[in-house]
Amino acid sequence: MGSATRSALESARSALADAKGVDLATGEQLLAAARTIGGSTQLLGALANPSGDAAGTKALVAAVFGEVGATARGLIDVVVSSRWSTGDDLLAGLEELGIRAIAATATAPGAIEAELFEFGRAVTSDAELELAIGSKRDSAAGKLSLVQSLLGGSASAQTLAIAGHLVQQPRGRRIGELVRSAAATVADTAGKGIATVTVARPLSATQLSAVTASIARRYGRDHVVNQVVDPSLVGGVRVQVGDEVIDGSIASRLADVKLQLAG
Repeated sequence: MGSATRSALESARSALADAKGVDLATGEQLLAAARTIGGSTQLLGALANPSGDAAGTKALVAAVFGEVGATARGLIDVVVSSRWSTGDDLLAGLEELGIRAIAATATAPGAIEAELFEFGRAVTSDAELELAIGSKRDSAAGKLSLVQSLLGGSASAQTLAIAGHLVQQPRGRRIGELVRSAAATVADTAGKGIATVTVARPLSATQLSAVTASIARRYGRDHVVNQVVDPSLVGGVRVQVGDEVIDGSIASRLADVKLQLAG
């Protein structure tokens, strides 16, 4: 991430924190704006041009997004008036802002992250489904319809909005990466991280509480914990936070012993 993008992101996040009247519609409008800009090379080029005329850029935003709500319009103005390292960074920044705005409307802590996690698992565990969602040939409307049928009526409006956007504008990313990144952004909005805990058998409430507390101590903040049951681990726990994996499973220890014996 370039220094220009880091500065622009800080400005955008600050603007969102100070904005009044942020609701689900605000987040949806920001994500829709990201899709509109990303769908037009000409528009993206004009808005991401660091040497462009500020007044002209503001007029262009007014012309394209004139019907967007005042809160979302103001945030779009902040994003496009900032200097980004690349056009893709601008799109990523606008997407992040939309996800954060949506996350701020959550009523149940951790619910959006859990629903995104299950959605990601359902898609990545089915090769044909993952191919259909990731295909460049299928229409955005078709992908959105697929997401809605997968999530059904059980998922929150927030999760539907985020997942629907991700499949419509993947920007070259695979669905697993998309969902993990979005869930991490949602959790970070509440000052938390994301941890995936893999076990051989479901943890009891006491065990889960102990693992959650241990993760919080290690990383210095609370984490939303997604639990995966994998009998092949035999016992123990494998914890993944971001790119770091702490493997304390019995299967891992047995594999280490076999390697030592083979050596």
